[in-house]
Amino acid sequence: MRLRLGVDVACKAAHQVSCTDETGHFLFSGRRFRTTVDELEKLWASLPAADEVLVVLEPTRNAWVPLAAWLRARGAKVALVPPEQSADLRDYYHKHTKNDRLDSRMLARLPLLHPEGLRVLGDDELGPADPLRRATRRRRSLVKRRTATYARIDALLELLGPHWADALNTGEYGKTALTLLERTGADPHALKRLGRKRLTALLVRASRGQWRDEHADRILHAAEQSLRLWAAGGLDFTELAADLTGEARLALQLSAEIDGLDDRIDVLYDDADPTGILLSAPGLGVTSAATILAGLGDPDRFATLAGVRAFTGLVPKLDESGTSSRYGPPTKAGDPALREALFNAADRARKTDPTLAARYHRLVTQAGKHHNSAVCTLAAVLVTRLAACWRNRTPYQLHDVDARPITATEGRTICATRYQVTDANRARNRPQRAAQRQKQGTGRRSKESRSAPAAGPSTDHINHPSAA
Repeated sequence: MRLRLGVDVACKAAHQVSCTDETGHFLFSGRRFRTTVDELEKLWASLPAADEVLVVLEPTRNAWVPLAAWLRARGAKVALVPPEQSADLRDYYHKHTKNDRLDSRMLARLPLLHPEGLRVLGDDELGPADPLRRATRRRRSLVKRRTATYARIDALLELLGPHWADALNTGEYGKTALTLLERTGADPHALKRLGRKRLTALLVRASRGQWRDEHADRILHAAEQSLRLWAAGGLDFTELAADLTGEARLALQLSAEIDGLDDRIDVLYDDADPTGILLSAPGLGVTSAATILAGLGDPDRFATLAGVRAFTGLVPKLDESGTSSRYGPPTKAGDPALREALFNAADRARKTDPTLAARYHRLVTQAGKHHNSAVCTLAAVLVTRLAACWRNRTPYQLHDVDARPITATEGRTICATRYQVTDANRARNRPQRAAQRQKQGTGRRSKESRSAPAAGPSTDHINHPSAA
C-alpha cells in the first residue's frame, strides 16, 4: 500500500494532517500535531504499514523545513506544492469552502488530482536550510535596505541645496562620504568651525588618501551655499544634522554587514562549486554566481535543460485557444532574486561573449525588442549554458559566432566593434513597439478614453530587472 499524507503546516498553531491510500480513500483526516520529536514519533507510529509514504506540504515560511527533514529521515518522500500552484488551488477552493487555506484533505488528494505538478525534494534540497541560499538572500535584503537608506540621505541633503550632490557623489555613497556625514551631519556651521585643514585631515584618514584638498574645498563651498540659501532662516541645521548622522551610521553598519557576508559567501561558494564552473562564465562574480547556484539548487536535479529555463521564470507564457497560440511576457515563476542575478549577469556577459552580443544586436536592431526583453532572452540562454556546463563538469568556453574559441579580451573587442547598439538603433524601434502595444491593447490605459485622467501607473513597460 502507498500512503499519501497532506500536511497543512502552521507556524505557531498545531499542524493538521490527513492520510489517504493510493485510491484517495481517507484513512484519517484533520489530526493535529506539532513539530516535536514525541508528537512526530506518535504520528509515524500510527501510520499503517506501507511500501511508500508521500508527504505533500504547502511551504509556510520556514516551519516546513524541520518537519520535512524529520519525515524524510524516516524514509518518506516529501513534495512541495509550488506557490503559484497553491495560489490557484486556493482561489478555486475558496469558492467552495469558507476556509481560504489549502487544508490537509486537499493536499492529501493532490497526487491524484495533479500528480505531474508535484516535485519531490532532492536529498540535499531543504531550501532555507541551505546556508548559501540564506546568505545570498540576506545579502540581497541588506543591499535593498542600504539603497533605501541612500535614498533617504539624498532626500535630506536636497534640503541643503544642489551643491551637495557634486560634493559627496550622491546616489552611491562611499565610506568617506558616509563617515563625513556621520561625524558632521553636513551641518554648515559645524563644517565652517572645523576648517579646511582639519576637514582635509578627516577626509584623508577616511579615504586612505583618495580624498584631499579639492574635495574639502567642494564640501566647504556646498556648506557656504547652504548658509546663503537659508540665510532668512526656516531650517534647523542642528536637527537636520542629527537625522543625517543617524542615516549615515545605519548605512555604514549595513555596509559592514554586507562586507562580512561577502567573505562568508566566498567560503560557501568554494565549497559548493570547488572547480568554479559557474564562475568561469563571463559576467559572473562570486556573489552573482553564488546567488544563481543557490537559487537553482543542484542543477543536476532537473530532467531537462528546458526544465531549468522554466524554473527561472524567464520563459514566455503560452496563450493557446483553439487552433491559435501566442507567446506572451515571461511567466515570472520562481525566485525573483534568481531572475535578477541572471538578468544582470546576462547584461554584462553580452559585452564579452560574441554569441550573446550577436543575439542581443539582432533582437534590438532587427526584431525591435526593448533592452529588457532582449536581456531576458539572453538570461534564459545563459542559464541553459550554465546548467549544461555544470552537468558536463566543464568550464564555460567563449566562442566567436563561427564557433572559434576565443579569449575574454578578444571577446570584448569583437563585441565592441561588431555588435554595438547605438541610441539611434533604440530610438528607431520605439514607434514600432508603441504601435504593437496599441494594437494588442494589453495596458490599462489602452482601455480608457484618451481624455480621461490616468488611473494609475502604466503597466506597459518592465522597469526593473527583477520584474523580468
